[in-house]
Amino acid sequence: MSISHQDDHFYLARKAENLRLRAGLILALRRFFAGNDFLEIETPVRVPSPAPEEHIEALPSGNWFLQTSPELYMKRLLAAGYPRIFQICKCFRADERGKRHLPEFSMLEWYVAGFDYLQLMNQCEALLEAALGGVGQTRTLAWQDRKIRITTPWERMTVDEAFLKYAPVSLDESMRLDLFDENLTEWVEPNLGMDRPTFLYDYPAKLAALAKNKKDNPALAERFELYIGGMEIANGFSELIDVDEQRRRFEEAQTARAKKDWSRYGMPEKFLEALANMPPSAGIALGIDRLVMLLANAGCIEDVVAFGPESL
Repeated sequence: MSISHQDDHFYLARKAENLRLRAGLILALRRFFAGNDFLEIETPVRVPSPAPEEHIEALPSGNWFLQTSPELYMKRLLAAGYPRIFQICKCFRADERGKRHLPEFSMLEWYVAGFDYLQLMNQCEALLEAALGGVGQTRTLAWQDRKIRITTPWERMTVDEAFLKYAPVSLDESMRLDLFDENLTEWVEPNLGMDRPTFLYDYPAKLAALAKNKKDNPALAERFELYIGGMEIANGFSELIDVDEQRRRFEEAQTARAKKDWSRYGMPEKFLEALANMPPSAGIALGIDRLVMLLANAGCIEDVVAFGPESL
C-alpha cells in the first residue's frame, strides 16, 4: 500500500538520528583505516563479469552487471602490490529484500597482504571496537530487548562446535543431508552473538568458494563470519591464491548456476591471471547497513538508509 506524500516526509524526517549515527560510524571506520596505513580505493560498480558463485545472482546493467562485491578488482590491486586497501561502496544482488536485506546495500571491504584469517579476526575486532567507541558505544549495545556486551575479547567458536551446541544434528550430518543452510538459519544463528559478538570460523570447504583450505584439514576452509545479536555482520577468509583450484571452483559454480537457469557469466580471466601474482592475504566484507541497525536498535534495514527501493 502506498503512503501519502505527507507521511513520506514524516518517515524521512524520523530517520534523521539514524542517518547521523550512520555518518558518524562511517567517519570512525575511515579514521581507523587512516591510522593503520590503509589506502582507500574505488573500483567500478558496473562490471563485465562478477565472480561465479552458486548462491549469489547479479543484477544486469546492459550487457554487463552491477557488482555483487568489489572482491575481484580489489584482489587485482593486491596482486599489483597494494598491501592494505579498503573500500566503502554500493553492491547489488538480485532477489534480496527483507527486514535485513536490500537489493542495493552498502559494503565495507578490506584486504591485508601477509595476513591469514586469524589475524584478520583480530583486526576486525580492533576495528569495530574503535569504530563503535567513536560513536559512543564502548560497553554494551541495546538490541531487540537485549544487552550485548561489546568489550573485547569476543567469543570464537568453530562451525562444528556451534552445530554440536545448538543444532539437532552434527555439522557432518547436516552436510551429508544437504541441510547446512536450514540448520544454520533455524538453530545456530539465533544463538550467536547474543551476549557478546561471536566469530564463527572453520567452515566446510564446500561453502567457501574463494577461501583457502586449512593445510591440516583440507575439508575445512579458513573462513569466518561475525555475528552480533544473531545477525551476520561480516564474512572473511584467507584468500585462495591457487589459480587452477580457483578456476575449478568457478567452473563448478557455473554448472550449479546453470541448473537453476541463472545468468551465465564469462570467466573472469583477468582476475585469474592476476591471482598468480597475489601474495598470501586475507580479506573481509562487512555490511554497513546491518551494523547501523545494531547501533540504532532498528528492526528494519530501511530505517537506517535514506531511501528504500519502495519509496523511490
